[in-house]
Amino acid sequence: MKKINNIEEFKNLIEETEKLDGYRKPIGFGIARVDRGQLNGEKILQANFPMVNWNENFGSAAVFIASLIKSGVDVDFSGSEFVCDVKKKFVKYAFKSFYPYIKDAEGDAHKNVQVINTLRWISEVDKLKNDYRIVFIFDDESPKSVESVYLKLYALSTGKVALRSLNLNGAFGVLENVAWSSGVPLELDWLRANEIEMKLQGTFPIIESVDKFPRFLSHIIPADNTRILDASKVRMGAQLSAGTTVMPGASYINFNAGTTGAVMVEGRISSSAIVGKGSDVGGGASILGVLSGTDGNPITVGKNTLLGANSVTGIPLGDGCIVDAGVAILEGTKIGINTSDLEKIKDVNPSFTCKSSEEVTFVKGLDLAGLNGIHFRQNSTNGMVIAKRSQREVVLNSDLH
Repeated sequence: MKKINNIEEFKNLIEETEKLDGYRKPIGFGIARVDRGQLNGEKILQANFPMVNWNENFGSAAVFIASLIKSGVDVDFSGSEFVCDVKKKFVKYAFKSFYPYIKDAEGDAHKNVQVINTLRWISEVDKLKNDYRIVFIFDDESPKSVESVYLKLYALSTGKVALRSLNLNGAFGVLENVAWSSGVPLELDWLRANEIEMKLQGTFPIIESVDKFPRFLSHIIPADNTRILDASKVRMGAQLSAGTTVMPGASYINFNAGTTGAVMVEGRISSSAIVGKGSDVGGGASILGVLSGTDGNPITVGKNTLLGANSVTGIPLGDGCIVDAGVAILEGTKIGINTSDLEKIKDVNPSFTCKSSEEVTFVKGLDLAGLNGIHFRQNSTNGMVIAKRSQREVVLNSDLH
């Protein structure tokens, strides 16, 4: 492959590559530095992507594919994904292809160009070994490799894709369960094999967790006004919108879950749960996940909604709702609404239909799913869970978000 000297030649290379028989544009792709097993080097324990591409930068994808082919790799477009090692020849050809842009690599050059320029430097001062892998995802099917799982987790955590929009079925079966020490994954079998020597020499590592997923902050740089006070509280694959604050204690945000605006998080946002801008998940509050009592229905909490301390919601909530401290609203919860409040709730939810039978109408929690402006309370004299029209505006402290 000759060196590309100008933009016109660069465009021609892309056009020629995309005309190759069977060529498919990937929906996601990237180059990652991988951590391999300490005992079994064939095991990929983790993949670090400095740049992820999702439904974008198809020119860079064509350059990568052309460089792989030129370096002797048979790129298979027939499956849902393709993964292979990054070799020195590939880096050489990719560098030649990006040459018109390389001169700006230290400044405003595209990140894919910076990746190749950095890999070229690494290949010159050190061997690439088998530490780098490139992955292309052609169809959003169940991931088949550790690299594709991580690429999807990155796409979620960087906001390249919307929460709940990617197929992560089977991801747990693909990833290895490892011990995490300062962001480095360690094989459990390796720890067992070296336990005696390391403990007697005082070199046994500090293990922060044992999990298949790493921590969010081990891979993602959050927005300037986003605060995470305890790194263990957010799992990789979570998505935190700018202005979100995650306090220590009972807070937790799982993968494929998160916020769509500035949110105060002091409770649990389970997998597939989404919380809207201006909402407050109070201390110890729980938003149930798809495996914990919602019959597989993912929960969305609207804007400016408050979940009081130790409250639980197993139904979607609309905007401007309040769930009082300690109150649990599940799909089957029996909820009483008096006639006057029923009419007020209908006023802000025109599509809500419910006939008033007596002074108090009883509905199930599921009947109120997604409605706006409801205040869920518990009658302290008889224990009845009741729903009223909320009279309070939930506003976060702007100085903190």
